Formats: sequence, C-alpha cells, structure tokens
Amino acid sequence: MESYKFLLDVALILLSTKVLGLITQKLQLPQVVGALLAGLIFGPAVLNIIQPTEFLNSLSEIGVIVIMFGAGMSTDIKELKQAGKSGFLVALVGVLVPLGMGTLLGFLFAPGESDPSLILQHVFIGTILTATSVSITVETLKEIGKLNTKVGNNILAAALIDDVLGLIVLTIVTSLAGDTVNVGLVLVKILLFFVFVAAMAFVGVKLFTWYENRFQKNLHRFPLLAFVLCLVMAFVAEEVFGVADIIGAFAAGVIVANTPRGAYIESKFQPLSYLLLAPVFFASIGLKVELPEMSWQILVFAVLLVLVAIFSKLIGCGLGAKACGFTWRESVQVGLGMACRGEVALIVANRGASMGLMPESYFGPVIIMVVCCAVFTPIALKLAFKGKRGTPEAGRSTPLVERYSMADKLGGMSDEQAEQVLAAQKRKK
Repeated sequence: MESYKFLLDVALILLSTKVLGLITQKLQLPQVVGALLAGLIFGPAVLNIIQPTEFLNSLSEIGVIVIMFGAGMSTDIKELKQAGKSGFLVALVGVLVPLGMGTLLGFLFAPGESDPSLILQHVFIGTILTATSVSITVETLKEIGKLNTKVGNNILAAALIDDVLGLIVLTIVTSLAGDTVNVGLVLVKILLFFVFVAAMAFVGVKLFTWYENRFQKNLHRFPLLAFVLCLVMAFVAEEVFGVADIIGAFAAGVIVANTPRGAYIESKFQPLSYLLLAPVFFASIGLKVELPEMSWQILVFAVLLVLVAIFSKLIGCGLGAKACGFTWRESVQVGLGMACRGEVALIVANRGASMGLMPESYFGPVIIMVVCCAVFTPIALKLAFKGKRGTPEAGRSTPLVERYSMADKLGGMSDEQAEQVLAAQKRKK
C-alpha cells in the first residue's frame, strides 16, 4: 500500500519552519536559521521524526532552483554597470580572499594531500565562503539610519557583484568535479554556456517585450513563462553543458530581471518560494546533519570556519574599500557589512555535497558558520557605527535601495495596482 506519510512530513516541515522562523526573526536572525533548526530538531540529529526521502530531495531540488531564480531576478545588469569601481573592487577582493583562506583551511585539515580531486575539495571550502547575504546587513543599516550612506550603498553594490563572482567560481569548480575531467573541454563548455545565456537573454527579452505589447492586461501569464524559462535553462545547464542547474536558474533570473515585467514577476514568485519550496529546502539541509557524528576534529573545523568566514570578508572587502579611498573606519564598516552568510552559502554547500566535493559531515560546521555570522554581523555593525553622525549622503535615495524594496511592495498588490506602479517607475526612468 502506498504511503502518504510524505504529506505529514511536509506539513510538519512547513509548520515548524514557520514557528521557529518567527522565533529567530524576533532574535534578529534570518528566518532561514529557523528552517535549519526545524530540520535539525525533527530530523535524525534529535527527534528522528522526519527522514530524508527521495520525494523531499526532489522537492528541495526544485526549491533551490526557485531560490536561485529569485536571486537572479534581484540582479539587474544596469545596476551592476552602475556599481562603479569601488563596488566591483570590494566584491572582487571580497571573493578572492575568502576563496584563498577557505582553501588553506581545507589543506590544514588534510596536509600533504596532492590528489587533484582532494585539492578541488579544499578549493570548494573557499567557494562556500565567497557568498555574502546582505539582508541582515540592510536591515541593520536601516535600523541605525545608515543605508543611504556611502558605506551602505557600497555594501549593496558589492553584494550584488559578489554573488555573480561567487557563482562564476562555483561554475568552474563544480565543472571540474569528476575522476576523468578534461580541463580544456570543461573550459570550452563553460564558455559555450555563457554564449548560450547571452543568446537566451537576447531572445528572452525580445519575446517578453513582444508579449507585453500584445497582451498588456494578462500579467499573470508572465510568471508562468518565466518559470518555464527557468526550468529549461536549469536542465540545459546541467545536462548539456555540465554546469550546475542552479547556475542555469540564476542566469534565467538575470534574464527575467531585465525584461519589462521583471519586478512584477519577482514579486509573484515570492509566495511560491516562502510558502513551500524554500522551507523544504532549508529544512532538508538540517535533516542531513547528524550531531552525534561531529567529532572533535569537526568541531575544531567549525570554529576555524567561523573565524575564517568573518575575517576573510573583513580583510578582503575592507582592503578593497580602502583602496577605493574609504577611511579606515569606513573600510571596517564595509568589511563587517559583507561578513554575513546565508542562503547562498547553504545552497553552495548542498550542491557540493551532492557532487562529492564536500563531506556531509561538514554540513554541521557550515550551519554553525551561517548562524554565527548572522549573529555577529548586526552586533559588529552597530558597534562600528557607534557615535558616528550622519554623513552628507544620508537620506538620499538610490536605485539600489529603491529596487531592494520594490519587489516587497509589488507582492501585496493586485495586478491593476502593480501595473500602475510599474508604469510610474517606467516614466520616472
């Protein structure tokens, strides 16, 4: 007889992730931490009520694709161009330093290893540390009134570029995974993938523009077409070019972000993500953690991973800001603001584990790292800004800040209201 226990599993995951998410939110932590705790508590690590199953794995895979699709829709190519030298340099150094320090940490726990596959595993530790989660930083900067300052805008710009650079690193590292890998062929495939993305971008923007001009009143069809594009590009990336499916989903999101209805489509995907797919994905990561198997070596690794995660961003992004003319105090503020980790780090870790690039025993340290960075960042930022008065830039709205809040505004609107807001925004531009 077919078992329907998966229905109860999903119901328990959704309820527990929401309750614990609200609790962690009250503690000024991201709700994703609550979802991770739900997986830990109800999974094999503690109560052992929910077991990882093929269904949950498949659902979580769709979840991570949708999450990365949403991350891509939050990326505007025009904003990347407008980020300027300081945003790009902070992001670049803020990716290279964590990549290097994370790789050294991997070698520290496996000294003398020269196997190419093991070297790639060490590099992957650094890859996990490249991503920045800017949501907690933004909320903290809002709270202390520093979001519209030079430091705040630089953090937003750098975080935008940071994700793109980190995913490029992930593309290269995951493409090189495997026992028999032809490096030349891999690089050709990666190049062809980016050519494919450019072609899809050209066709996609033209198609969405044509569809908008022909069917202006049927806005609800745009999210459906966008999701089809996302799934197709995720499949082609994985099966044709040997690139991770989440990279294809992210690329699809970037394409959609640059269509006339990008902000509207992004707002309509948020319910699909937070109501079902995102909770299942992050809870599934918690389900994979088995606390009794965390030896003292793993605990030491977790402590060092937290320290490397914080100081690599502080050093890398701070030096990048200093090179762009920021004061030492402002450079420290930028570095601290970029130190937070979140969804992307967990997504990258999950992808690496599925490809054999990271032992599943490392999930515990990665979760500890994400939680510690989420706790550390707002406290450190408030201390870094303590006693500092508003700068001349304070209170000045910027395109980055406006776009950050636009999707949230559209999410609660009807199609007619969204149409009016988007039309007004288009006239403003």
